[in-house]
Order: sequence, then structure tokens, then C-alpha cells
Amino acid sequence: MAAPARLAAAAAAAVLFAPGFAAAEPAPAEEARLAAESLLLDGAAAGARTIVVGERGHILFSDDDGARWTQARVPVRVPLTAIHMRDARTGWAVGHDAAILRTRDGGETWSLAHYAPEMRAPLLDVWFRDENHGIAVGGFGLFLATADGGANWRCRNGCPDGGGETPLLRAPGADFADDFHLNAIAAAGPDRLFLAGEAGALYRSDDGGETWRALDSPYHGSWFGALALDADTLVVAGLRGRLFRSADAGAGWTRVETETNATLADIARAGPDLILVAGLGGALFASRDGARGVAPLPAPSRRGLTTVLATPGGAVLALGEFGVRPVADLPDAR
Repeated sequence: MAAPARLAAAAAAAVLFAPGFAAAEPAPAEEARLAAESLLLDGAAAGARTIVVGERGHILFSDDDGARWTQARVPVRVPLTAIHMRDARTGWAVGHDAAILRTRDGGETWSLAHYAPEMRAPLLDVWFRDENHGIAVGGFGLFLATADGGANWRCRNGCPDGGGETPLLRAPGADFADDFHLNAIAAAGPDRLFLAGEAGALYRSDDGGETWRALDSPYHGSWFGALALDADTLVVAGLRGRLFRSADAGAGWTRVETETNATLADIARAGPDLILVAGLGGALFASRDGARGVAPLPAPSRRGLTTVLATPGGAVLALGEFGVRPVADLPDAR
């Protein structure tokens, strides 16, 4: 996905994981005049359009690179944590109460494809290999999969009754993060995927998410952001400024120095060779050498950043506790 949203906001952890009282039937999102200034957690490009998602079921879209925003019609009022657009018109968003939403008109309207408050876990990321096969992951190891374009979702891990299908991990007897949040999917193509989560959880799939193998993690704190630069190069970001890079599909790791203790929430491409890393307290870093090194940048806010994304027109936007704002003074982004 364009900006895989992971636990997209460590800054919003209190919002994302706070216990709530889920209604039997979801209430639709309300129109909010200041929705573009509320907590936003993830975004994606869809053709010439930019779409962002966040708290209270807010989904906003812009056709002018973020200058103006329109609020979409959304059938749930729960926090939405991640969005994945397959093309200019078809996409998916996920959030609390295991909600999965689908759009067929470029984000203007959304329908509910899955809603299970009884699972008592948020979904934190979503990805589709093609129009039929997709996965969604989230809190407490929750892993859902569809093979029919989202008409039906089967629980493969972290299921409320402790059940599920055949084990996701290739190694027999291993656990697939049953108690840990799965925060970020990083796609390196239609078959190779990486998955990052709580307590140093890292996994790789070479068959489009059907089965996974556990990777040796260079750090046992939580990972919130992950970005695959190619089939073998993965960058992960997490607690206390931890940023690591692997050039061999997760077999070995090199630490990338950030000189910060701020939690890093996301990694994203902002141009052909520009990578941005965003985090709490306005932490913002740039790399032009494939994330072998990063340099600090002035952030548009000192409040928590949750993600950054490039718009179809070439602007770069930061999302976070402040809503959405442009990122200026980038080092030759294009």
C-alpha cells in the first residue's frame, strides 16, 4: 500500500487501543467542519486524488494536492487506522472493531465489508495482492484474509475463539504473535511481503501472505513502520528512535543512526530516491541514499506525526495529531 499504516500512530496509542463500548450496529461518521484538523493516521494516492483516514471514521479526499478537502460518506464512526488503494477507484480502509471498508468510486463513498466488535481488536493495516486476494492485520495477532474480493473474510490468527485455519508460520510449533499487535505490512511485490509488529515481531512471506517465516529481530521493542525498497531491502522503524535496514530480506540488519529517542511511526517514499521517516514530537528525517543514513528535517508541527505521503501532483503531506499539513523545505524531493 502507498503508505502502509502500521500502528500508524504511536502518538495515538491511547486512542487506538483504549477500550470502548461498541454498538451492535455501527453508527455512521458525522460530518465535521474541522475534520482536516483532527487526528489523521494514514493516507494514499488514488489516481490524481489523495485520500486520508483517521479518528471518528473520518475519510477525506483532495483533488488539488491537499489544498482543499472533502469528507467522504462513511458507515462507521470508529478510528480508521490504514488505507490501501488498488487503483484510482477501488480501495480499502480498516480500523477499530475489526472494521473493513471498501470504496469503488475513488473514496467518495464507502461500504462496510467486515465489522466484528466482538473480536475486541483493531485492524491496523490492509493490503491486496490483486482484486480478489487481500489480508488485514491488527491487535493481538489478528490476521484476516479474503480470496473473493472482500465479500468474505476468514480469521487465520488471533481469532476470538482461539481457532483459525492452518498455522501461518512455516516453522512447526512456532507462534504467530498471538499476543502481540501486528502493525505494518510492507509489500515488496505480489509475492514477497514483510510484517512488523509489537515486541520485535518481524515476519516474511514469499507466497503473497499465505505462509510466513519469523525473522531474527535486531530489537525487541515494537516496530510501527516498515518500508520495502525492493525484494531484499527492508527498513523498519519503532520505539526510541530505532531505525534498522536489511539488505538480505531480513537475514541481517544494520542500525541507521537517528540521534533521537522519539518513537518513529512511519517510513514512506516521497520521491524516486527520497525517503522520509516520521514520528512523535515532530520527529522528521530524510534519506536520499536508500535509508543507509538519515538527516533531520524541520517538521510542520511539534505534535506527533503519524505518516507522510507524496500526492499525485508532487506535494508532500504530513499527517498526525494536527490533521494534515504540507511539508516544506524538502531536500530536492523530485
